[in-house]
Amino acid sequence: MIDEILSFNRDFVARGDYKQYATDKYPDKKLAVLSCMDTRLTELLPAALGLRNGDAKIIKNAGALIMSPYDSAMRSLLVAIYELGVEEIMVVAHTTCGACHMSFADFKHHILERGISEQTLATIKHSGIDLDQWLEGFHDTTQSVINTVATVRNHPLMPRDVVVRGFIIDSVTGALEEVK
Repeated sequence: MIDEILSFNRDFVARGDYKQYATDKYPDKKLAVLSCMDTRLTELLPAALGLRNGDAKIIKNAGALIMSPYDSAMRSLLVAIYELGVEEIMVVAHTTCGACHMSFADFKHHILERGISEQTLATIKHSGIDLDQWLEGFHDTTQSVINTVATVRNHPLMPRDVVVRGFIIDSVTGALEEVK
């Protein structure tokens, strides 16, 4: 698959198709969106939000979660604010998310089937990583959005003038519902 993508890319560049996406690094709408990496949202999310290339910084991960105040998603949001001029943040989870009810217990047999040993798992545990917590999803989408919004808003490095709001997008229709 990657070789097919590389072939397509060579043709894309040769045709000059990239020109329609030209923009700079600063988001035109001064907006950052933290969303799930779900493939249903790849094109649906920007279309449903009316976003074009260059309008917003879109940060994606499994579940649209901030796992800790110092994880990479939070770091990206802070960079977007301090380096790129973002003034508003949307946390956008979605219906029927695979991270809902996700757990290490569910992953463990898949991990072992793929050749990762129990010894490796024990080494990770002894290094201080709690795989039960690290691979935990959430059990309530609304509460997950509330928790993530609170983590962002209350971060010690988050300026108080940055607007942070949470939403759930319908994975089929793109309809947004604000979480209050």
